[in-house]
Amino acid sequence: MQSLWQDVRYGLRWLTKSPGFAFTVVISLALGIGATTAAFSVIRAALLNPYPYKAADRIASILTQDNAGNADLLPMTGSQLRQLGNANAVEDVLGQQDWELSATGGDVPEDIRAVFLTANASSFFGVPALLGRGLIPSDAPAGQDAQPVAVVSYPFWQRRLGGSSDVIGKPLQLDHKNYTIVGVLPPRFAWEYGDVYLPLKLTNNPAQPLFVYIRLRPGTSLQAADAEFQSLFEQFARETPARYPQKFSTRTERLIDPYRRRLARTLYLLFGAVLALLFIGCANVSILMLARGVSRQHELAVRSALGASHLRILRQLLTESTVLSLGGALLGMLFTYFTVALIVKWLPIFLYPPEAAIEVNSSVLCFSIGLALLAGILSGLWPALQLTRREAGPAMQSSTHKIAGGVRGKRMHSVLIASQIAMTILLLTAAAAGTESFLRLTHADLGYDPHNVLVVEFPIHDNTYMSWNERAAYFERLRKSIETIPGVVSAGISSQSTPPASGWPETLEIMGKPNVESQHVLLHLVSPEYFSILRIPLIQGREWDEQETTQAARVAVINETMAREFWPNGDALGRAIRLPELKSEPPVRFAAPDADQWVEIAGVVADARNDGLANPPQAAVYLPYTAWLGVFPGILVRTTSSPLSMLHAVRLKVSSVDPNQQVAGDGAILEEFITHQPELGRERLVAVLLSGFALLAFALAHVGLYSVVSYSVAQRTNEFGIRIALGAQPSNVLRLVFASTSTSVGSGLAMGILLSEALSRLAARWTGASPHSSLVILGVTILLACTSISASFLPARRASSISPMEALRHE
Repeated sequence: MQSLWQDVRYGLRWLTKSPGFAFTVVISLALGIGATTAAFSVIRAALLNPYPYKAADRIASILTQDNAGNADLLPMTGSQLRQLGNANAVEDVLGQQDWELSATGGDVPEDIRAVFLTANASSFFGVPALLGRGLIPSDAPAGQDAQPVAVVSYPFWQRRLGGSSDVIGKPLQLDHKNYTIVGVLPPRFAWEYGDVYLPLKLTNNPAQPLFVYIRLRPGTSLQAADAEFQSLFEQFARETPARYPQKFSTRTERLIDPYRRRLARTLYLLFGAVLALLFIGCANVSILMLARGVSRQHELAVRSALGASHLRILRQLLTESTVLSLGGALLGMLFTYFTVALIVKWLPIFLYPPEAAIEVNSSVLCFSIGLALLAGILSGLWPALQLTRREAGPAMQSSTHKIAGGVRGKRMHSVLIASQIAMTILLLTAAAAGTESFLRLTHADLGYDPHNVLVVEFPIHDNTYMSWNERAAYFERLRKSIETIPGVVSAGISSQSTPPASGWPETLEIMGKPNVESQHVLLHLVSPEYFSILRIPLIQGREWDEQETTQAARVAVINETMAREFWPNGDALGRAIRLPELKSEPPVRFAAPDADQWVEIAGVVADARNDGLANPPQAAVYLPYTAWLGVFPGILVRTTSSPLSMLHAVRLKVSSVDPNQQVAGDGAILEEFITHQPELGRERLVAVLLSGFALLAFALAHVGLYSVVSYSVAQRTNEFGIRIALGAQPSNVLRLVFASTSTSVGSGLAMGILLSEALSRLAARWTGASPHSSLVILGVTILLACTSISASFLPARRASSISPMEALRHE
């Protein structure tokens, strides 16, 4: 241990004599270690361990998937939930219902997201309350009404209750019903983005559906669970056939699986990028340490002559590289904090669990230290082996600055430089592809005009407007009231039809053609103003009018894609189609009379994005919104000025029609729906971070090439002096220096092009970019070639100006 401390002290003294060298090495490692640690921190928090819940890796939902591949989480009744809880694969089961409630206290009701949970919620989640308690079985005794108690979320406690510590036992009024606050949840408890959590009374009423989550028993595989659930859900389908497709299979999905599908490839791509950056940094350290060894060859030879073994010198050199790597880790942690904050800033919302706490913690620090030790050993091992290979006698006799290693050392230099350039090309081409993909999405043809359009949604309260006539009349009063606001051009009802991800898949039947179970279209329920508000042009036929809307006339408008797909001869007008699933499900949905019967296609409108920004428009059918009235409609409002400036006036109008009705959330500008699309956020993240990492790699590769050329010039000082003394021109020396790097640079460029081409299809799957972007690869190659020339120029110029006398004194 004492000798190890001697190595550390000696290494520190040696490094303080070469501050420029030490600073460059530490920076090279800090960038790689910091970026890699930040990426690990985000992956760990967002995908590997995002939840604070007990045994979160065993919490799952059960989806039903039809023959077309459409998967849904279907609701159950109370008795079905109990049967599911008795399954061998299930350890515990949780039932829930979501609803928007209103809280009073201002001039308009405030929207509150309420999550009703079965009374075993506390034991299911296993998360202790921050204050008070969670929901317990006595809050909803079997066969009795649920108690009027509420557990509030941390954000709601801070926002509405002022973070008061004496809130337990205080009243909270929701929909004019008084609840007693019994608990405050910790900050990371964000199940279903709830503001308040209320006890749920279990009933067997099919009109009060429950959404169910389970916790699998330890050791139960998803395949074994699916096998058991299939027969059980087939029984449920016989009990409530309207909710299930004719043929389906069950699929058990862990809580984290949807997020992993959306984000895992992107984060793993970024992790691969930072590993490439770390490799470039380690290669730089190896190059710099070999170059620095020129001035230490005599010193190491003397130590060897005085009795130091090769192993002892090797340990000394590895200790020095490890000290440098730990210094890089310390500086890299500062870079980690910055990079984590940057990634979180650009990480798309709703693509990772809201419970995830993305931060630098003890496990991240341990990862950083371990990574630093590994980087120190890997980057210092080869230089140390090279420096300890030379025999002491010849080195002392020559008194030269030349480093040991000869041809093998030069080969290693060439390999490191070629690898750096190849990795840099790979990162630059990936960054360019990501940027290209992001720009393509931002300039995508939407098919509609999102400017100056406000989107507001208003959830219908429980046990209100309990017939089709009442609900239809209420919606129309709301629409007409909002349309009278000064500055409002037009207002239209839109149910699940706000682009660019709009509509929901419904089974389609076409008169005169055989029924195909997998034949689906995207259903949009809208008022006729919808098309003029979004400026979607009419191509053929007509739209329905206000009177037809009031009567829920059986008339439809389809988009161009549907017309081409089903009637390629252009004869769609007058055809009859049927959507058999448009049935009443009170109190959630009320269907107009005969809504599930044949309707006539009256018009064809232009395509508008309805399946996100990255996908082409899907076949879509538009019906009067009165055909199928739900509990969460929206209103699109085109304004003459800033849409958000009209929000308060809209709230007042909604309250004037129904004093108990609130607007959900804070409203939104339609343009924000575009910026918040997951695919756009994902491409933005890839473009920004890959570009940043690629630029860092570009800078490190430039430093590495400059270092190796400088090292080569230092080795050949005597040779260049003699050549000049014998009549060689400076241009000849310049050519020699450039020629010495041309092999490594050329092979690096070739390797980088091959890697980029080989991985282009994988990058296309992850970034959405074109797999054959030859112009991008050509541009990056030219950039790297020019950079290599510039990095070699200063050492080459220095070599061409060496005087013969200086070269002889050097020897």
